[in-house]
Amino acid sequence: MDATELAALVQSGEVSARELLELARRRADDVDGELNSIVLRMDAAADERADSGTLNGPFAGVPFLIKDLAQEYRGYPTSYGSRSLAADVATDHALVTQRFLDAGLVIFGKTNTPEFGAKAVTEPDYWGSSRNPWNTARTPGGSSGGSGAAVAAGIVPAAGANDGGGSIRIPAACNGLVGLKLGRGLSPYGPQTGEIMFGMVGQGVVSRTVRDSAALYDAIVSPDPNAEYLAQFPSEPFANSLGSRPTGLRIGWSHSSAVNPHPHREAIAAVERTAAVLSELGHHVEEVPPPFDDWALSRDFLSIWFAQVHVQVSEIKARIGAKNSHFEADTLALAEFGRHNGMLAAISALENTTTYVRSLATFHDRYDFLLTPTIATPPLALGSTATSSLVQAAARVVSTMRAGRVMALSGIVDDAIADGLGWVPYTQLANVTGRPAISVPMHWTDDGLPLGVQFVGRLGSESGLLRLAAQLEEARPWIHRFPAPVKSTQKNAV
Repeated sequence: MDATELAALVQSGEVSARELLELARRRADDVDGELNSIVLRMDAAADERADSGTLNGPFAGVPFLIKDLAQEYRGYPTSYGSRSLAADVATDHALVTQRFLDAGLVIFGKTNTPEFGAKAVTEPDYWGSSRNPWNTARTPGGSSGGSGAAVAAGIVPAAGANDGGGSIRIPAACNGLVGLKLGRGLSPYGPQTGEIMFGMVGQGVVSRTVRDSAALYDAIVSPDPNAEYLAQFPSEPFANSLGSRPTGLRIGWSHSSAVNPHPHREAIAAVERTAAVLSELGHHVEEVPPPFDDWALSRDFLSIWFAQVHVQVSEIKARIGAKNSHFEADTLALAEFGRHNGMLAAISALENTTTYVRSLATFHDRYDFLLTPTIATPPLALGSTATSSLVQAAARVVSTMRAGRVMALSGIVDDAIADGLGWVPYTQLANVTGRPAISVPMHWTDDGLPLGVQFVGRLGSESGLLRLAAQLEEARPWIHRFPAPVKSTQKNAV
């Protein structure tokens, strides 16, 4: 059952919040020793809520997990996947967490994430690697990989996530889930921090059904009196928009990428088969050249990302006295490169985003949506992007010596594009331009791994993306699909 159906059972009195909580915990106990999706259990807080008898909201009594990054819960640490923040206990709920609670969700744990969400895999040194329930030798993606694995494995029907370069959509694609990234300005942030990376990061969820995503976003999307500006919010709830199906859409599709000129045949098949389904549904679908230079966009995206990591590491060192030994070697290298690049590189990259915004706006003058693979390969084998111990040792030396110039001469940016973004070259576009995008589980590989497809829309098209996803869900249902480890104990799954 999805979260919507579970909430209806609680409301009718057929089951209680306590019973659902115990079911979710039992499922976690059964499978998470293998998956490592949950890094912090919050049993005391969950018990108090489940037994309070005062839960209200559209998801009252439904068990839920939040991400251990930028989704703070008062009285518990939020580590951001880093040893440096292991004891950093939140004094306030994050706004998005408060809105999850206001919706009646019973939060009982936090999910795994790479250090500072800086990778598309979830393999932090501090917590260890999360594994994909479809194949535990593979990654569940990142940076919301713990959430993706937990939902796919049936621990919870949906979980908190956030997305700064694909971190909702990549785990959704790797785990057979729905993952919507909102357009800029709709996502609730604070009070711990303002919008990260100039507003490129958005809060959200991964879920098994489109209706759950729609209703959960309805629960968290609303004006914030402490925001720096007033965004244009939807005129009606997202869930209400699902009552109709789109007709006659114009959709341009492409799997081409300068970052990865040779995407895996399964990624190509995912897009081409989805295009065929869209044609069957009466939409106008055609292959198009990429509407932007994704290699240039990747360089600009990483310039901003490196600067953000430098700011985060510097702030943590100043605030709580963390040492270099408290951070991963890769993080220190990125931070040092961001320091060396300075403000000019980040601001220049930010200025360049107007080029990509105009290119995508021109594309949307003709097409409603851009269709691409969400990821360019099936989910990677665990450890396949890990740096060697020798490189890690060198990175620590370079960071200590503040030798960012040496790193610049080494070609680190091009290496980061090829190695770090090569398997996920399609998702950064929506973050850089502030456009909404959704990953939909439309394809499974020959050996049974999910590989989602992505739709990117124009500003304000979240409802349209959800309607299209619901139409595809109806045409090619996926709710019945479970990974083999889930089937073996399906009676314990929610």
